Amino acid sequence: MESSDVVVFNQSANVPDITAVTISYLLCIFGGSLSVLILFGNLLVIISIVYFKQLHTPTNFLMLSLAVADLLVGILVVPFSVVLFVKYWHLEDLLCKVRGSLDVLLCNSSIWSLCFISVDRYYAVCQPLRYRIKINVRVVEIMILVSWTIATLNGIISTLKAPDKGQRNRCVLFQPKTQSAVVVTVFIAFGIPAILMFAIYLKILMVAQKQARSILNMDKSGANVSKMERKATKTLAIVVGIFLMSWTPYFLSISFHPLSNYTIPLHVLQSFKWLGWSNSMFNPFVYGFFYSWFRSAFRMIITGKIFTDDFSNSKLS
Repeated sequence: MESSDVVVFNQSANVPDITAVTISYLLCIFGGSLSVLILFGNLLVIISIVYFKQLHTPTNFLMLSLAVADLLVGILVVPFSVVLFVKYWHLEDLLCKVRGSLDVLLCNSSIWSLCFISVDRYYAVCQPLRYRIKINVRVVEIMILVSWTIATLNGIISTLKAPDKGQRNRCVLFQPKTQSAVVVTVFIAFGIPAILMFAIYLKILMVAQKQARSILNMDKSGANVSKMERKATKTLAIVVGIFLMSWTPYFLSISFHPLSNYTIPLHVLQSFKWLGWSNSMFNPFVYGFFYSWFRSAFRMIITGKIFTDDFSNSKLS
């Protein structure tokens, strides 16, 4: 999933130095704050799923894979982007390629993790009797392996294809030879997974509505299970929705950028890209808001309770 990102630090004569310095400081503050929030939030998710045995479920393992990708965005991609913006030293070309490769790898991993999460939810809601047979830990491990393998291959390919800085001293991460190559790449890397996720969750919504109408005919335990699965599906659908809202503006803009003869302002592309990266900090807040057991786990981790005794078998409310 190659991207078209640029350094927006403007050193032209018509921009005062004080303006450039101010923008650099503001971006450093914003980038640093974003990186810390991404790191803190996703660490809570990772520690919660790894530590508490109640959270050792196939769905949560897929969420763990997503959290790892988001965490690495906060540790690697965002800081590299700030360094490239302020343009301190001669390693800019190397950092440009490294950041581009990591960006492609981690964003692809996130997309495929979300795709597999939607598949998990499909079986949980639409085919509940076959869910434990179709989706188990072994199957989830294969899903995670496939998602990271595809993402790694895309990252390697993007690194081999990525050019050095352009003629106007910009760190260009995506510069295909033809306009059609942009549209095809974006459609394969983002369009197809987005369409699949939308179609799957639309199917899930239709089935969930039918279940809601027939829930009065179920026994109490069956109704509770169905309610829990639908709540989990709703929460993860929100995660997918936030992801699509965060990244769709960027991918649409770079698709139309060559078709519009490159008339979209570079600062607009840059802003959309930062919006996409900001998605990596949203998921932990969604989990904490909708899932009581994640709230309990976060509370025990933040207060340091898990370091005073073994609470791995605790029942999270």
